[in-house]
Amino acid sequence: MAAAADERPVLLVLRALGLGDLLTAVPALRALRERFSDHRPVLAAPAPLGPLVRLAAGFELADTAPLAPLPGWLRGADVAVNLHGRGPQSHRVLLASRPRRALWYANPGVPQSADGPPWREEEHEVRRWCRLLAHYGIPADPGRLEIPVPDLPVPPEARGATLIHPGAASPARRWPPERWAAVARSEAASGRTVLITGGPGEEGLALRVASLAGLPSRCVLAGRTDLLRLAALVAAAGRVASGDTGVAHLATALQTPSVVLFGPTPPSRWGPPPGRSLHRVLWAGTTGDPHGSRPDPGLLRIGVEEVLRELGSLPEAALSVASRLQPSGQNPRPPAEPG
Repeated sequence: MAAAADERPVLLVLRALGLGDLLTAVPALRALRERFSDHRPVLAAPAPLGPLVRLAAGFELADTAPLAPLPGWLRGADVAVNLHGRGPQSHRVLLASRPRRALWYANPGVPQSADGPPWREEEHEVRRWCRLLAHYGIPADPGRLEIPVPDLPVPPEARGATLIHPGAASPARRWPPERWAAVARSEAASGRTVLITGGPGEEGLALRVASLAGLPSRCVLAGRTDLLRLAALVAAAGRVASGDTGVAHLATALQTPSVVLFGPTPPSRWGPPPGRSLHRVLWAGTTGDPHGSRPDPGLLRIGVEEVLRELGSLPEAALSVASRLQPSGQNPRPPAEPG
């Protein structure tokens, strides 16, 4: 078995969540890998994230569903870190694997976690995990969000295109397809190529947006990309427009100008960190249930003209397309803005 071939002590990190969750944890993951450089770094997360986990943070992936038991070969890890949440469920998942040491937020339901720092509900997700590590004497820079561009080919039309991603995990965070179509139609009328992306199961939504916008079906790339190819498309694009979902975090990590629409969740917690001039956020200032079964009322208060205005205010990408598409084996593009 592959696990037996590596004799190093295991650094186990739990964050069995989605794409955006992974990307907001990149600064913490990098800090952990550097602090425990003699360990075998393993991230417990869903299998589809594997290639991006290796590219972004240099971790091996252990396929794990949210709050599911960890694979047996991770039992007895030297260090286990809970980047999944505040517990108690996720704390107990780690405890069941019997690590020698655990780093986590304090939760009264798990007495063993009493040495951890207190949870702050309104904290930005990137800073949350850096603060956890700082409590344990591990410095983590929240500005280290950039990831290398995947060394993959992209369609020529993707270079400089407007990439629209209308989907999101829950209906509460999905702006109406008719509005996305209006944005796509305006971008196309201005002479920009428009591409529409989507995750598994979002092909129908993407096709509907294209149809309403009068765009050909070849503009729809939903269902035709894995995460690495999606990242390559985002890197090639001239601008990205999306809701509060994983693609927005890819745009931040790859320094592609973006406009992100927020509804039930404030951008102060999940948006691009302050000071990043390549990105714009739109939010009506209200909060709600991010897992709701209908579009959030605050999200619906955002109009098409607002989105177009913000798209028009975006700077052009700071680096040429050629340099932005450098192979992932080279250094990532240098920061174009303060972290």
